[in-house]
Amino acid sequence: MTDFDTIIKGGTIVDGTRHRARFVGDIAIKNGLIAEITPAGGLSARTAKKVIDATGLVVAPGFVDLHTHYDGQLLWDPYLSCSSWHGVTSVAIGNCGFGFAPTHPEQRERMMLSMERVEAIPLATMKAGMDWDWETFPQWLDSIDRRPKGINVMSFVPLNPLMIYVMGVEAAKSRDPDERELKEMLRMMEESLDAGGVGFSMQRLGDGFTSVQRDYDGTPMPTDTMSDELCMAFARILKRRGQGFIQLTQAKNEFTADLDFGLKLAEASDAAVLWNAVQVNERHPHQHRRMLKWVNEAREKGLKVWMQAITTPNDMRFKLDNFNLFDGNGAWRDVTIGDVPTRIGKMQDPKLREAVRHDYDFGSAPFVSGPVSEIVVDSVVNPENQKYAGLTIAQLGVAMNRHPADAMLDLAISEELQTVFYVVPFNYREDLLDEILQNEWTMPGVSDGGAHTKFLNFGRYPTNMLQDLVRDRGSYTLEEAHYRLAALPAVAAGFSDRGTLEVGRAADIVVYDYDNLRILPTEIVHDLPGNEWRYVEKAEGYRYTLVNGEVTFVDGVCTGAIPGKLLRHGKAAEATKAA
Repeated sequence: MTDFDTIIKGGTIVDGTRHRARFVGDIAIKNGLIAEITPAGGLSARTAKKVIDATGLVVAPGFVDLHTHYDGQLLWDPYLSCSSWHGVTSVAIGNCGFGFAPTHPEQRERMMLSMERVEAIPLATMKAGMDWDWETFPQWLDSIDRRPKGINVMSFVPLNPLMIYVMGVEAAKSRDPDERELKEMLRMMEESLDAGGVGFSMQRLGDGFTSVQRDYDGTPMPTDTMSDELCMAFARILKRRGQGFIQLTQAKNEFTADLDFGLKLAEASDAAVLWNAVQVNERHPHQHRRMLKWVNEAREKGLKVWMQAITTPNDMRFKLDNFNLFDGNGAWRDVTIGDVPTRIGKMQDPKLREAVRHDYDFGSAPFVSGPVSEIVVDSVVNPENQKYAGLTIAQLGVAMNRHPADAMLDLAISEELQTVFYVVPFNYREDLLDEILQNEWTMPGVSDGGAHTKFLNFGRYPTNMLQDLVRDRGSYTLEEAHYRLAALPAVAAGFSDRGTLEVGRAADIVVYDYDNLRILPTEIVHDLPGNEWRYVEKAEGYRYTLVNGEVTFVDGVCTGAIPGKLLRHGKAAEATKAA
């Protein structure tokens, strides 16, 4: 009989606490938990069913990603790629107030239409991949619990489906709930938290230029326009329970008013508020500096506010057949709603085209992409258009001898909207990024995993941080990086059993080759239900990934193990003490 299930021997252990310097040591695992940690050779007299030789490799806690949209994908992909390819072992779903529970059976199609637009998940994929064996949020968690998982999952209670379930779509968007509706929503929130929801989430982007994630018809989502008082009613539930945290995406009002709302929410809930998101804008560095000042002042007041930072380049490749992140600009939104024939028809409409030209000329740029003039033609379909590849939209206008906005739309129309455009990153200047990540209350994240998969790949952020910011730039130590990637989000989420390598904690572990860790080139794969495609970026250098003590990936190849757990209230239901 062996002493342990697994021993990882001889690796450079970075335990995630950041207080203990890295050391060469051994880790023993039993029943999914870390049983012993010793200096190298300390377990030489002990036996295990499996021994992993980690000589020359880094051994660290698996990464925790608190901002994903895998609500649909977990129904067909137990490993939640791309996250699992980059060392992530625990994720939170139900972010931004978006999700699929609760949902009346007759509302399922409508909910999928919303998610097709707001998170750019193909409708055909959802129809083919979702079995809808739930209606309420507790039933949703039970459904997750039953399913095979190669990664740990916890879920916020998303407010959009909750409001729609009680009020209906149009009422939820247009008015406050009446007394009966409010009572029912609060009851359902209590029920959802009792079942294991880790808190609630909402996106509040209003109806202006920052409203970039809209419903399928271009209108705001219910939480975008919900009243402050309704938000506070939900927040007071968390305060009374002394449980849960809040994920908030807020850009509804003037900047100061938005930040003030975050403080009021933290006060009303007495809970952690996870503000999404802070990132560098090279043109306007004062924006992130105001956020950093705000979070520091909130902490001085004793408020539990955290910020998630986008720390990987915000480059995007997109085609106008499905892109929705122009939605904050009315003129661009009008021509990018509908199927391909509908979009082309709108793009050819003289009045709509004039509105696009007007906004281009007056600098009313879509919020996410930055100036349209700086977007690049990445690749073309027709050989005769190859001469335009690599040009910015401003240069394209000169080359085609027409207004730049006309040039962009005409080129896309000539290729049935299959022209690929590229947004040049504007969030990755090293000195400005350092300002964000040196703040005590910020953490990397916001992968948006499972969403926008035809535009972006932020799920690479852990590898990007270790490869570029730590190894190549030397901006951070390994100790600091692993604290930010695992322990800090675990603390923010209220995890009590994972996030660091310590005896008694879950054996969520990554073992990687520090010198050879890298992000692989972007590729297109057709691996979604309905034969839909997505962009992916895999990684090289992760030798082993362990979830709850079982190896799920070896050198990037999935083992087929499914040890992931549903983390109700941020904790696995079954945790056997290591002996």
